[in-house]
Order: sequence, then structure tokens, then C-alpha cells
Amino acid sequence: MTKGAEVSLTHPLGPIAVDDWLVGGQPTDGTRLELIWGYPVVTPPPSGAHRYVADELLVAMRSALRAADREDLTVLRAMPIRISSPLRIAVIPDVIVSSGSPRHVSCGAEDVILAVEVWSWDNPREERDTRMAAFAAARVPHLWIVDLTVGERVGFEALGLDESGYRRKVYAADGETVTAPGPVPVTIDTGQLAPR
Repeated sequence: MTKGAEVSLTHPLGPIAVDDWLVGGQPTDGTRLELIWGYPVVTPPPSGAHRYVADELLVAMRSALRAADREDLTVLRAMPIRISSPLRIAVIPDVIVSSGSPRHVSCGAEDVILAVEVWSWDNPREERDTRMAAFAAARVPHLWIVDLTVGERVGFEALGLDESGYRRKVYAADGETVTAPGPVPVTIDTGQLAPR
């Protein structure tokens, strides 16, 4: 490489803008249509175990928010998030906690306090890395991950955002109970998260 030559790190963007993605709507067959770098990405419908875990976390967080009298926050399942209009990224986490109005069909990343992702066997490593990077770039302060990829066992991880990205705050292996940080602390019993 010639001295002084520049290397472009710009990712080529696809043709679909976030507003176009929103207008298009979601499939009716249970799949999720997300937008990564302007390209549509279809993820398969979540399994029953995947949905069960997401529901358990939604109920736990909703109960904790009510107990803390946090009426300013709402827990929502599968709410589309407009991560970045310039980068054409929009994703649909399993659960979010939002400070915005629940009356819209999507929310801006600036309203998301917590995103919850349940990783199943069909979530490749590249997808996981892309989603975590998108949440970090959007400055979502809390990220919870439940890993269902190890058979019948469940792993739970709570991450917090700092200047350099996400850092693990809490980890619980299958059968352990922890207090997960978030907009309010939540007790998570991994032995109760997934159907047995």
C-alpha cells in the first residue's frame, strides 16, 4: 500500500431504507423481517422454547417495573427498533423496555432502555455479533441474552454498555438465580426460564 493511501471502511448499503421497511409490514407466517445495512433479513419463527423464555422475562420485568412504580417504562414483545436510518438498520429483539409510547408500530433506539435476545440454535454467530454491535452503536444501555443453544441447559447473561461496548455484569448457568441489572433489578432463576 502506498504511503498516505486511504482504506475505505464503508459498508455498501442495500436499497431499502428504514422508512420503507416500516411501511412494508411484517410477514404473517411468524417469521421476522429485519433490516441489516439496507438488506432485508428474514429470521425463522421462534420455537416454543424460545417464546416461553421471552414470555418469562417479559413477565418478570413487567412485575419488577410495577413493584418499583415505574409507569414511565413499558415492556414490549417483538417491537421493531429503528436502530440507524443512515446505516439502514432495524431489528426486532424478543423483548424490550422502552421509555417511549407503546402506541406506535416501532420505536427509536433512543427510547430503548433494555433489549432482550434469546439465542437459539438457528442464530448464527455473525447474526449475534451484528445485533450486539447494532445495540451498542445505538447506545442501548442494557442487554440481556439467554442462550438456548446448549441442549436442555439455559445460560443467562446481563450486559451493560460503557464507552468501549458491552461488558458482562451478571452471568448465571442453568439452575442458578441472579439479580440482573436493568432499569430496575430483576431476579432471574434460570431453572424456571425454559420449559422442562
